[in-house]
Order: sequence, then structure tokens, then C-alpha cells
Amino acid sequence: MKKIFLTSAVAFLFLVSCTNDKDILNSLNDYNISQQSKGYHFGDKLQIPQDVLDYSEAITISYGDKEISNLTIDPTFFTLGENDVTFNIKTKSGEVLQQDATINVFAKAKPRSITYTVLNQYPHDANNFVQGFQLDGNTVYESDGQNGQSRILTYNLGSTTPIISTSQPEDIFSEGSTIVGDKVYQLTWKNKKGFIYDKNSLKLLSEFPYDNILGEGWGLTYDGKELILSDGTKNLYFLNPENPSKVLRTIAVASNTEGYDQLNELEYHKGSVYANVWHKPIILQINPTNGEVTGILDLTNIVKQSSTGGEDVLNGIAFKGDNMVITGKNWSRIYEISIK
Repeated sequence: MKKIFLTSAVAFLFLVSCTNDKDILNSLNDYNISQQSKGYHFGDKLQIPQDVLDYSEAITISYGDKEISNLTIDPTFFTLGENDVTFNIKTKSGEVLQQDATINVFAKAKPRSITYTVLNQYPHDANNFVQGFQLDGNTVYESDGQNGQSRILTYNLGSTTPIISTSQPEDIFSEGSTIVGDKVYQLTWKNKKGFIYDKNSLKLLSEFPYDNILGEGWGLTYDGKELILSDGTKNLYFLNPENPSKVLRTIAVASNTEGYDQLNELEYHKGSVYANVWHKPIILQINPTNGEVTGILDLTNIVKQSSTGGEDVLNGIAFKGDNMVITGKNWSRIYEISIK
């Protein structure tokens, strides 16, 4: 009888322990879910439920290949936007429990609403699936996508007739592009490489492989010192034009209420990065030092005039002086707007 009693007692304690573990993980999960829409700011401390703290000897958070025991939103550990982390709870009985969670980190300042006025409209070849868009004087440099149709070309603003056009091989889906001095850099979507052309002739000069950290090629711009690249995630990557195969640093992008991914065509102008967001009728103004969205330009009315709601999305940003020049994939028009 004694042996049976001891066995039953051990089984009971095991069940109690399992029940407590489950309750603790549920409590932590409920807290994390309640915080997702509210989010955190850098410097905030995670307010872990007291029952979780009482049950724990130590709590750490793992993110990628990093782990931290300080339960504060530290910018050296977290990034803006979504952070998919794992809570590691060492219980007082010596067990280690784990709970996956998403921690959203937002900017502190609310972005301004950028207003605009349409100044001019220009024709655009609706066959062009615009991926990269720059204006040099009155000359448009455009990168067009789609397998079998990809190319880089130039034409005069107000005309749809190419001056120079360099086509890509059938397996290439061209993406963003930018002008750097006397060269033009162009990305590819899934081919894990970019091209460098002579600016005047669009003759291919060389190719470069992507850094392994990059998933795909989406948007590209140049701030006068570094290339800035998007790959469809929440990140912007900074590269040395002399060695574009190496990522120098990375920032993530978020406003005070939302993290943004699918950052597409990019343009740098007067200290800000401007970015299209795929399938959204907005352009973000981004601080390139920390990824905070400082302004949002809502172009819904223009998009309604030019898009059918399919893949012919807003995707093209350039500047003519301080006026912004915009277009989209398969749009028949280019718009010149003043922004405030």
C-alpha cells in the first residue's frame, strides 16, 4: 500500500506541475497578445505578469542568435516593427519552459500627413512594368520587370519613346535601380545578383552577387555615399557602391502605430528615404538613421485613376527639383506633384 501511495503522490505532483506550467505559459501568452497592437517603444520595460515572475527563477528572451536577460526594449537587441522572439523561463523547480511571441516596437513620434497638389501629367508607356524609376534632368531612367520582358531604358519625360533600351535574359526579373555617378545599378528579383551599367550607353559593365543576408531584390536608391536596398521585408540595407555584395548596416521601418514590410521602389531626397509599400496607395517618408516613418503621403485619389486594383500598383518615385514625380506598374501616366 505504501508503494502504491508514493507512486500516486508522485503522479499527482507531476500533474500539478504540468498544470502550473501550462497556466504560467497561458498567462504569459495572454499578456503578449494583449501588447501586440499597443506595441512598445525603445526604453520600455516588459511588464511580465506577477504569477509568471513568482514561478520563475530567471527569464530570458531569445531573438535570432541573441539572448538577453534584461526585460527592457533595448535598441541593440530589438528592431522596429515585428520581433519574433522566444521567452525562456527557468522555473524554481529547475525546468525550462519556452513561449514564442511577437513583440512589436513602434516609433515614438507620430508621422506627419504629407499633402500634395498635382502640377503636371505626362504620358507613360502602359506596357512598362515599372520596378525602378529615376529622373536625371529631363531624362527618365526606368527598370522594368517580368521574365522575358525585363530591361533598363531611358526616355525623355513627356515622351514614351525609348532613347536607349538594354534587355535582360529570359530568366531575369528586373527590380529596383539607381544612378551612382556615371553608372546605373539595377537589382534582380530572385536571381541573387545585380547589374552595373554605363550611365550614358546602358552598356553592361559588371555583375555583383547579393550578400547572403538578403532574400530578394526589390527597391534601390543612393544617398550620395551608400546604396540603400529593400528586399520585401521590413528592412532597409545599406551597401558600399564599391562593394555592393556586402551589407554594411540594416534598419527596420515602423511608424508610431505600425511596422511596415514589403517596402518597394525607393528614392532618397534631402535626408529622407521615400518608399512605396507594395499594394498600398501610400509613400512613406523614412528617417534613414533609425527607420522611423516621419511622414505618410496618401495617394489614393491618384491610384484610383491609374490602377485597376491588380498588380498595376503605385511603384515609382523620383524628384524634379523639390517636386515629386510618381508613376506605377503599367500606368499610362506620370504625375508631377508638389508636396508639403
